[in-house]
Amino acid sequence: MAQEPRTLPPSPNWYCSRCSDAVPGGLFGFAARTSVFLVRVGPGADAIPGTPPFRVIGELVGHTERVSGFTFCHHPGQYNLCATSSDDGTVKIWDVETKTVVTEHALHQHTISALHWSPRVKDLIVSGDEKGVVFCYWLNRNDSQHLFIEPRTIFCLTCSPHHEDLVAIGYKDGIVVIIDISKKGEVIHRLRGHDDEIHSVAWCPLPGEDCLSINQEENSEAEIPNGKVIAQTPGTKGCYLATGSKDQTIRIWSCSRGRGVMTLKLPFLKRRGGGIDPTVKERLWLTLHWPKDQPTQLVSSCFGGELLLWDLTQSWRRKYTLFSASSEGQNHSRIVFNLCPLQTEDDKQLLLSTSMDRDVKCWDMATLECCWTLPSLGGFAYSLAFSPVDTGCLAIGVGDGMIRVWNTLSMKNNYDVKNFWQGVKSKVTALCWHPTKEGCLAFGTDDGKVGLYDTYSNKPPQISSTYHKKTVYTLAWGPPVPPMAFGGEGDRPSLTLYSCGGEGTVLQHNPWKLSGEAFDINKLIRDTNSIKYKLPVHTEISWKADGKIMALGNEDGSIEIFKVPNLKLICTIQQHHKLVNAISWHHEHGSQPELSYLMASGSNNAVIYVHNLQTVIESNPESPVTITEPYRTLSGHTAKITRLAWSPHHDGRLVSASYDGTAQVWDALQEEPLYNFRGHRGRLLCVAWSPLDPDCIYSGADDFCVYKWLTSMQEHSRPPQGKKSIELEKKRLSQPKPKPKKKKKPTSRVPTKQELCDGNEEESIKESSGPVENGVSDQETEEEVREPEPPCGDTPTVSKEPVTCTPASLGLEKSKVTINNKVPVLKKEASKEKPEALIIKKRKARSMLPLSTSLDHRSKEELHQDCLVLATAKHSKEPSEDVSADLEERFHLGLFTDRATLYRMIDAEGKGHLENGHPELYHQLMLWKGDLKGVLQTAAERGELTDNLVAMAPVAGYHVWLWAVEAFAKQLCFQDQYVKAASHLLSIHKVYEAIELLKSNHFYREAIAIAKARLRPEDPILRDLYLSWGAILEKDGHYALAAKCYLGATSAYDAAKVLAKKGDAASLRTAAELASIVGESELSASLALRCAQELLMARNWVGAQEALQLHESLKGQRLVFCLLELLSKQLEEKQLSEGKSASSSYNAWPSGSEGCFVERVTAVWKSAFSLDSPEQYQAALQQLQNIKYPSATNNTPSKQLLLHICHDLTLAVLSQQLASWDMAVEGLLRAVMQSYDSGNFTIMQEVHSAFLPEGCDHLRDRLSDHESPTTPAFKSLEAFFIYGRLYEFWWSLSRPCPESSIWIRAVHRRTTSVEQSQQVDNVSPEETDPKASQPEPSKTPEPDVKLTEEGEQMLNTCKELISEKHASLQNSQRTIAEVQETLAEMIRQHQKSQLCKSTASGPDKNEPEREAEESLSSPQSQRKEEKNEAVSLPELTKRLTEANERIAKFPESIKTWPFPDVLECCLILLHIGSQFPGFVTQEMQQQAQEFLLKYGNTKVYKRQCQTLCT
Repeated sequence: MAQEPRTLPPSPNWYCSRCSDAVPGGLFGFAARTSVFLVRVGPGADAIPGTPPFRVIGELVGHTERVSGFTFCHHPGQYNLCATSSDDGTVKIWDVETKTVVTEHALHQHTISALHWSPRVKDLIVSGDEKGVVFCYWLNRNDSQHLFIEPRTIFCLTCSPHHEDLVAIGYKDGIVVIIDISKKGEVIHRLRGHDDEIHSVAWCPLPGEDCLSINQEENSEAEIPNGKVIAQTPGTKGCYLATGSKDQTIRIWSCSRGRGVMTLKLPFLKRRGGGIDPTVKERLWLTLHWPKDQPTQLVSSCFGGELLLWDLTQSWRRKYTLFSASSEGQNHSRIVFNLCPLQTEDDKQLLLSTSMDRDVKCWDMATLECCWTLPSLGGFAYSLAFSPVDTGCLAIGVGDGMIRVWNTLSMKNNYDVKNFWQGVKSKVTALCWHPTKEGCLAFGTDDGKVGLYDTYSNKPPQISSTYHKKTVYTLAWGPPVPPMAFGGEGDRPSLTLYSCGGEGTVLQHNPWKLSGEAFDINKLIRDTNSIKYKLPVHTEISWKADGKIMALGNEDGSIEIFKVPNLKLICTIQQHHKLVNAISWHHEHGSQPELSYLMASGSNNAVIYVHNLQTVIESNPESPVTITEPYRTLSGHTAKITRLAWSPHHDGRLVSASYDGTAQVWDALQEEPLYNFRGHRGRLLCVAWSPLDPDCIYSGADDFCVYKWLTSMQEHSRPPQGKKSIELEKKRLSQPKPKPKKKKKPTSRVPTKQELCDGNEEESIKESSGPVENGVSDQETEEEVREPEPPCGDTPTVSKEPVTCTPASLGLEKSKVTINNKVPVLKKEASKEKPEALIIKKRKARSMLPLSTSLDHRSKEELHQDCLVLATAKHSKEPSEDVSADLEERFHLGLFTDRATLYRMIDAEGKGHLENGHPELYHQLMLWKGDLKGVLQTAAERGELTDNLVAMAPVAGYHVWLWAVEAFAKQLCFQDQYVKAASHLLSIHKVYEAIELLKSNHFYREAIAIAKARLRPEDPILRDLYLSWGAILEKDGHYALAAKCYLGATSAYDAAKVLAKKGDAASLRTAAELASIVGESELSASLALRCAQELLMARNWVGAQEALQLHESLKGQRLVFCLLELLSKQLEEKQLSEGKSASSSYNAWPSGSEGCFVERVTAVWKSAFSLDSPEQYQAALQQLQNIKYPSATNNTPSKQLLLHICHDLTLAVLSQQLASWDMAVEGLLRAVMQSYDSGNFTIMQEVHSAFLPEGCDHLRDRLSDHESPTTPAFKSLEAFFIYGRLYEFWWSLSRPCPESSIWIRAVHRRTTSVEQSQQVDNVSPEETDPKASQPEPSKTPEPDVKLTEEGEQMLNTCKELISEKHASLQNSQRTIAEVQETLAEMIRQHQKSQLCKSTASGPDKNEPEREAEESLSSPQSQRKEEKNEAVSLPELTKRLTEANERIAKFPESIKTWPFPDVLECCLILLHIGSQFPGFVTQEMQQQAQEFLLKYGNTKVYKRQCQTLCT
């Protein structure tokens, strides 16, 4: 497998006439989002033999918006220069070798749409924009020229390769012009014939017009005579020009005649198995390439992504050849945007194409076959997953609606990537392969869909019928739990699919029957654990590899551990206090099986915690345990953690992905950062360890990239802090800004995990049913997809012009100005006129019957006629036809005739009022008529009900009134007057409806007020209101108000939890008090302890004690904190503690300085906590014994370490008070061990001096019975005590001028002993690591040093350290560790060699390299003599079994308690003996040498043994 980094880049930008280019020698560049990616093609790419010769080599970073144009300089000697244009308004010139900007200009005022570097003038760059402005820029003289040829949108432009002043420009409306820039852009030819966008303009590579035998007559096209007749100048004399347009034609123009000479119509080809949704009709893009060495041929794109090679010699019949005609599936599946030729170093003629299908393809012009494909990503890389079955198969979930499956082990192709788009249709946010079934891939999307793909078939995926309401965060395969677990073995799947969604639920899907309903596992959790309070919002799920334990991460930062089959809650981890994003269990196949109980977790806080759950899982507690102490803490990232992955090749090695823009590899067991990868330009979203190569990791981010990188090649070891992270932030900000989308602002914001709905990714166009569009395509592409367009025919199309806000905003500016000018004038005038106006205009009320009134004011003849008609009507017995027709016409006579006519008159008047927009007058007329019901109905239909009308409604009856009020409430809702609507509903006693209306529109406060006032206190609605409002407030971060809501809903537990959410000391304290008031004592205790720990970090001792006072069960912790305070004070006085700070606020305890430390402690306990009876001591002891802390490492922070040590010391002091000496010894030993493990020698010595000021003798006397089980522990404690003394003794000798002390008397004389000091320098056992903080012995002036009596005694006691049993045990343990290390290394080498074998063409090819590599990569091979020591596997296994057998024979008592390294002590004694002869007895030196010879066979001690024992 290729051992080199690789990049899966973002997709080339769409709809740009020239945004990729290449230069001879094999450098190709394409614009993608805001940068340009460079690809080396041909022999120079150093590709692995047998794979395609290309490699992504870098990126040009600097633009802040989409790059719309890219062009190389095609002048020999300047191939390293290129130019880019961008929507940020600049044109930048770059040097690709240094990847830096040489110069730039921002001359354009509008969006730049075309760019070209002149092939004739080596420093001329021509660019054009959407308003038709062209700028010529001369790089060397930094000079520019502004040309405005036509007020039309420029689509493309190309400089002539034959004449330095000619430029051809294609416009959006189909016009093509050729201009002369030396004559201020004078138009030489205006070529008319196309009637749609010009996508491409290509000059014939040969000057003159002899290369094509085209007679004028042959051209059947009706010629369009050119605007002006131009005198033939040498410049214009001859050259052909080809143009490709959206009107589906290619035209060849003659420049000497200024007219078209040939038209080629694109053929409709049968689609050949393209990977594209047939329902998406896409627009055409017609791009051209006229090959240099074949002027009679022309390459063009076609409808579906095919490429055609046209034969121009036979213009009368349409003759073309298809690219890749023989092989299926090699073509692009969607339209092609750019074609650029490339001549490699080995003189191959290649053509590179970029397309909407997000592939870059390389074609061999000799055979027209596709040589290779570079896939790319059109969205964030959300998820990475390696198949556990099909090794090396990497699935990538991308925000462009497609899943990529990358066969990373392919020998023939570095980028063997398959795309899956069917049935996806939205961002792919989660992926998970089935653990055993080949090709079975589960995916989840941002719109809540969960589906299953079979990657080996072409079938669309199965989709689960149950959707999440929000984004799918995580998928996991696990054993079925009830109700799916019911049924016999064959009736149910062995594994079911679990999905966790953004709304906080975890669903269990049956993969055999996705159409059935999925189950929410909360129900089972509630039933099994009989939980009363509301369950937390789940954000992450992870199954332990053995399928017996499930971990759920929650939004409040807690992690819950459940046991199958019924999901019994066995443990809650309260560590993170922000939303949990990632949980990962350690693999089971390491050299230490117990590591599989390690669980790493990361949240929106930047710290990663590792917990060891072995004891909890194995003890299977009756009631759930709460864990608040991590096993390991990994801190260093500066932003939220999004993904975690354990290395399958190492023990305890973890990689994390973070929003700080980096991925970090940790040695989790040592809490040590190892490698930091900073290659991304965005926030990391996912990371995965290569299943085959221990050195290789894949990561994906919101920069649309997936990188494959090698840990060994990283120069940084930890995430950037301070300045560097600011630089990374800048780098990220130079990414495209999201275009603001106008959306109604939702009233409630749901916390997003990885901010999945960042809006940063503009690629999600949900309406499209095929793969969605490119992240930084302009808005027009979105339009395009929404309104599918038939591929031919004259259809109105959406403009190519991205909608810019400039004109609109200018308009605003202007209008603002005018308004401002007028306003003051108006005011003055108004104030003058006011009194007059009042006198003149007293507005006359509008007439109720205006039409009748006007008809009564007509001419005299008409009025006379009225009278006659009226008389006839009144007095004729039988109303005749004529009369009624007359009355019909003169409806105003209704006032004087019968009721029916009056009604007609009222109707006519009413209609008039409505037409003139006076519905209120119409309503009054209807009231007069007595038709109130009709009025209400019309008003309701037209949405014109008013308070007045509704107030009159009772006149028409009770039911009409009820109906009217409801209709009015509906109308008010449409007008967004919800509160008023609710009040009206209350007036007709619809209380529940009113409350529901307010609730659904988020008027919780009002809804609760009504519910409280109107409903019974026990009504469930009320509780539901409180809980809903509480949840929303909690999401928005209003924790105190949310807590009030939960209290209102009598859900006090949740109230305390939500108050604690902020995590600062004040909030925690309040939460603890609240919990204790409401009787949640366990919660109260854990919160009070958290609060105290927060205050402890700030060294606020008084506050910490106050917090612990809140709860009786924390009495023990108060003692620990008290002891810690006294110890810290003592350390501070000695100025030993790292935490020396003036800000410590100590408790004003009577600090009796007399007496030993233990007496001072017990005195304070007695005075401050009135702790004096054995019963009280016993109670405190029991409280503290239940708490277990993890062992320390070199990286444990000192404050945390001190707390853990003081916990053990408190246990020791309490046991002493109870005269329980066995436990006292164990407590002291544990404290000493913590400081020893963490390498903090200073603290270890401080513990010795405070608790064993007189040595260990008094303890020996107390342990009356020598056979007591604690004797080994005591021996161990004594050994550590002597070990500490031994070092102090050695150092007191090693100072430049030893001073007299209790151990030695110094008499100085001035000689130096060079040999001795040299010997001293040779010896520094690697094991004496914990002492790193101390000065090493150096060349010393040799004083006369005499031992005192105490010194002799001290050296005599060192006999205890030279213990045969312990030396032998430690030797066996070292052997086992070394064998395991060698085995792990062998496995790694074996995997590497397997890969190398399969990569190389012959098996022996890589042998010598591999051996060299082996010797380099194994850490043990630092010394020559070991290099040749090849150990066989059986030999290693033998060593391992022997060592294990030896260990098994030792009594448990020795194995249980640790002991200082015996050989280390031997070395120090020999050292002292060689430095100061006579100090160490001969017998002791001899014994030390024997031990070194006997047990010093492991690598650590070999060198020392050789130097000291020869």
